[in-house]
Amino acid sequence: MYLRLVHFILILLLLSISIDGFSQNNDNNHAYTLEEIIKLSKDKSLASLQANTIKENKYWQWKTFNSTYKPQLSMSGSLPGFNRTFQNVQQNDGSIAFVPVSYNYSTVDLSLSQSIGLTGGEVFISSKIEQFKNFYIDQTQYSSKPTFIGIKQPLFSYNALRWDRKIQPLRYAESQKKFSEDIENVGLQVSALFFELLISQKIYDISKNNLANNDAIYNIGKVRYSLGKISENELLQLKLALINTNKAVAQAALGAEVATLNLKSFTGFLGEGDVKLILPDSIPAFNINVDSVLSEGTRKRSDIVSYKRRTLEAERDVAEARGTSGFRANLVATIGLSGRGSAVSEVYRNPANEQSFNIGFNFPILDWGLRTSKIKTAQANKKLVEYTIAQEQINFGNQIRTQVKQFTMNRELVKINKEANEIAQKRYSISMKRYVVGDLGITDLNIALQEKDSAQSEYLFSLKNFWLSYQYLKVLTLYDFKNSKRN
Repeated sequence: MYLRLVHFILILLLLSISIDGFSQNNDNNHAYTLEEIIKLSKDKSLASLQANTIKENKYWQWKTFNSTYKPQLSMSGSLPGFNRTFQNVQQNDGSIAFVPVSYNYSTVDLSLSQSIGLTGGEVFISSKIEQFKNFYIDQTQYSSKPTFIGIKQPLFSYNALRWDRKIQPLRYAESQKKFSEDIENVGLQVSALFFELLISQKIYDISKNNLANNDAIYNIGKVRYSLGKISENELLQLKLALINTNKAVAQAALGAEVATLNLKSFTGFLGEGDVKLILPDSIPAFNINVDSVLSEGTRKRSDIVSYKRRTLEAERDVAEARGTSGFRANLVATIGLSGRGSAVSEVYRNPANEQSFNIGFNFPILDWGLRTSKIKTAQANKKLVEYTIAQEQINFGNQIRTQVKQFTMNRELVKINKEANEIAQKRYSISMKRYVVGDLGITDLNIALQEKDSAQSEYLFSLKNFWLSYQYLKVLTLYDFKNSKRN
């Protein structure tokens, strides 16, 4: 009668302290869901701030490019520069005389220019005035070009402006898409850290639960040993299990602390103290197929724009090799008015016409195959880019197909592991009761404990793999399949 009463009390004690690691009551009001952590990280983490800074940098690069195609108004010149020196002057008999000179010179030029993207040239209109003052003879002269219109045009040459008009818009579009990918990558990275901490916390809870159970079992074992129901060897096994569980609790606590620091360091906003997380065990029921993922990926990914940009850059390099290593010519033509006088008012009276026209050229006669080598190198690089892009497109398609299969498999594994976990939990609970009443040996109880812990871990890791595969699909496609919307 006494033995039965002791067994009954110990069973009640064991059941009262035996808690499931997944059903803990969390009194912390600051428990975060996975979606909340992702949203906060996209808004406030250093990684998201870096992505926004890169986006801003690309925007101003784009503005800089556009500015070069708009009229540029500038003023240049020199302030009065004073010179007093001796200047060599050749005499009528051929000798050289060093004549003292003392003067200052100043100029102001106001110019409006406009690049011509179609031809790669430039048109400009300017107004210029110059002053020269000779102190030795006390003479001041002014020269002016009130209106001066000109054009500078490369002939048969490489047109960098034309290629920039094609490539720079693609660079900007690529940067916008890359920003969206960077933000989704923030979600992927913080999801991994979320589960690192969550699993560490759950392992810590499991370890504490096991510690409480092993402590109760050890106390039961001591009673049963005193009654002669178990051997000393079995009691020592129980004590060793208790010691090992204490070690597991300490290791799990350290792992949870490290994981907390990692998550806080990445997000930068979770404050002091522990971070409580909510297990995302609700699996969405949507389906994903390869065709839809490929369609979204080819529509939104920066790689698609990158393929076009890199192809154009390779074509540009070929055009540059042809245009800069063969015959080159430059046309410079100006027309305007000019005047001179001893006073400023005189230079604008009855100005004279002024024109200039010049074509300069450069033609390599003997270059030892330099031009041909440059062109062939650029053409070979163009082929290499084309082959590389073709391979990357194949790899992207394979990556999509693999990831969709991985996502589908992970979802099925969550269902399987959830059921296995429930069975293992129930089996362990039954095994403990049987051990207390003496209907089960310590070896079988330890096996049930290991299976329980293993099933819990596999379920947690299957949840992690499922959500990480889902987040990775969002990175690849920039599409939220769960909510059916584009990012």
